[in-house]
Amino acid sequence: MFTTEQIKTAHSKVKSGADFPSYIKEIKALGVTHYEAYVADGHIDYHGENDYTAKVPAKYEPLTIAYASKHEEFKAGLIAHQQGKTDFLTFIKMCATFGVEKWAICMAEMTCTYFDKGGNKILVEKIPQ
Repeated sequence: MFTTEQIKTAHSKVKSGADFPSYIKEIKALGVTHYEAYVADGHIDYHGENDYTAKVPAKYEPLTIAYASKHEEFKAGLIAHQQGKTDFLTFIKMCATFGVEKWAICMAEMTCTYFDKGGNKILVEKIPQ
C-alpha cells in the first residue's frame, strides 16, 4: 500500500493547478482510491482499498474559512489556478476567502468536488486524463 512519503514525493512535483492531473495519475497508480484535502490547515486523508488510510498532517498555520461561499469568485480563481497563474498557497488562501472548506477527489469517477462549511457541493469537476 502507499505511504505518506510516496504521496509527498508526488505532491512535490505540483507547482500549479496545471500539474494537478499528472499528480492524480501518479497517486492513483500508487493505490489511492479517494482523498479529502482540508483547506483550514492543509491536512489530507488518503484512502485505499480495505479501509487503508494514510494521513498527511497539517501543512501550515490554520486559515479561517469564510462562512458564506462565493461560488462565481471561486470558479474564476480556480480557472486561473488551473492555468498555472497561481501557486498552491495562493490557491488555498483563495479557497478560504471564498468559503471552500475542503475538496474530495474520487479516482473511480475522476472527479474533484469542492464543499463549503455546511457540506454543500460548490462545484464538481471532471479531472482531465
